[in-house]
Amino acid sequence: MRKGAKTAVIGSVFAVMVGGAGYGAFNVMSALSGSGSEGGGSGSGGPAAVKTGPPSGAEVKETSTKFFAAWEQGDAAKAAAYTNFAQKAQESLAGYHDDAHLTGVKITPGAATGATVPFSVRATVSFEGKSKPFAYDSRLTVVRGETTGKALVDWKPSVLHPEMQEGDTLVTGESASPPIEAVDRNNVVLTKEKYPSLGPILDALREKYGDTAGGTAGVELAIHHATEGAGDTALVTLAKGKAGKLRTTLSASVQAAAEKAVARYAESSVVAVQPSSGEVLAVANHRADGFNAAFQGTLAPGSTMKIITAAMLIDNGVTTMNGPAPCPPTATWQSQTFHNLTNLAPNEKASLANSFMRSCNTAFVKLIDEKPLTDESLTTEAQTRFGLGQNNWKTGIPSFDGNIPASGGPDRAANAIGQGQVQMSPLNMASVTATAMTGTFRQPVIVSPKLDDRELATAKGLPSSTSAQLRAMMNLTATSGTAAQVMAGLGGNIGAKTGSAEVDAQSKSNSWFTGYRNDIAAAAMTQQGGHGVDAAGPIVAAVLRTGD
Repeated sequence: MRKGAKTAVIGSVFAVMVGGAGYGAFNVMSALSGSGSEGGGSGSGGPAAVKTGPPSGAEVKETSTKFFAAWEQGDAAKAAAYTNFAQKAQESLAGYHDDAHLTGVKITPGAATGATVPFSVRATVSFEGKSKPFAYDSRLTVVRGETTGKALVDWKPSVLHPEMQEGDTLVTGESASPPIEAVDRNNVVLTKEKYPSLGPILDALREKYGDTAGGTAGVELAIHHATEGAGDTALVTLAKGKAGKLRTTLSASVQAAAEKAVARYAESSVVAVQPSSGEVLAVANHRADGFNAAFQGTLAPGSTMKIITAAMLIDNGVTTMNGPAPCPPTATWQSQTFHNLTNLAPNEKASLANSFMRSCNTAFVKLIDEKPLTDESLTTEAQTRFGLGQNNWKTGIPSFDGNIPASGGPDRAANAIGQGQVQMSPLNMASVTATAMTGTFRQPVIVSPKLDDRELATAKGLPSSTSAQLRAMMNLTATSGTAAQVMAGLGGNIGAKTGSAEVDAQSKSNSWFTGYRNDIAAAAMTQQGGHGVDAAGPIVAAVLRTGD
């Protein structure tokens, strides 16, 4: 915000836990509770035993009721005393009144579920003679103070407002950036109400281009996010500013399909780009944390990485799509043994195209030992041919460029099949697919570079013969390989690659899928979605159907 009192930053819970002062650290303890019984209590005249175990229903009600009452009264210190991080809670609750200018607070608790209490808040935001009502729902959890044994509110920024995270501030004043009216490539207005997952993206666009889009600032209550590049989230507008018009590369029809597709799978993200231009047609996320993982995710891409690995093998003369790429049951590289997916039949006479379309891990692991390949070969291919991993993409909003480090040891083999140290986002893989399809790297953009004269990343792209072989192998994958079932019914020029990435401590792998159809390339990722065809595949196929 440009105006207003000092902002009370909601600091890191971790820092307070380390400090151990005041109420300090806490835990939600398992129901062991016999620790206050015979032999564990104090003797005559000794200190009272510290309570343990989870708070009782009566304690949850008493603590939350007293906390709500103090919050309603605007007594930040008193309310904070009922939390496990009193200093941070007091700063935030004081800012609720002083910086956000919220008064007349009325809190209505709902029925508790265990130690969690949902509640609704009604208040009035007033600033420079203007007032508006403000209402929202949130929740809190009561825990046992580890050192005091008291039942305390587990303080988190989301208690104050559900969209707040560590370091965020709640402030009323002149908006940090003038509002924008974002429109798609065909002048259709894009709003977060119609396209919910565009919310953070529109905020980021406003943050960067609001001052140059021709608008004037208004007065609003907003969450100022601590994350770099994240725009303010407006909650209440007290005085409207004049919106500046901002044209994006998005397509409203493709965006609508992407929104609907990701809504079917939790923790999912998808990006669609136009291969002929590099323009982003859609970006959608369905995530509990609101993070734009479609652009900024940093996860192993599984076997979708084999597009780049196959290009490396072809460009370095190791093999061709019709050349040998045997698929044994296992392959060992520097003491680590790699396996294929269950039920994948070995084929010692397989070609690269056959191993690619069936997603044979062992074929790619065995080939990375061939001369002239080195630990740097995959990195070089990714950077010079596909424009990845050099931290120089300028899409128009914060994005990740991919990370394909030069790795020795077992990670050299793991990287080749999209595990190890390789990290990608759906945006990266959509771009990889577009580059494979056209042979030309075009850095993805969500707004024209002419808008701010930014210099886009470049790469030399692929030799025409390599691109032709990648297209042929991806087409085989889409028509008779691992992606055939998902891509069934899609006509035109099509291609795809499936992937699944195993992650430590996850019971299911992350689902990845990338594909193209005519002049649309799309990639999706679903965390713990299973195989590529289980979740990410249907998302991509739904987006590609918009090419009809």
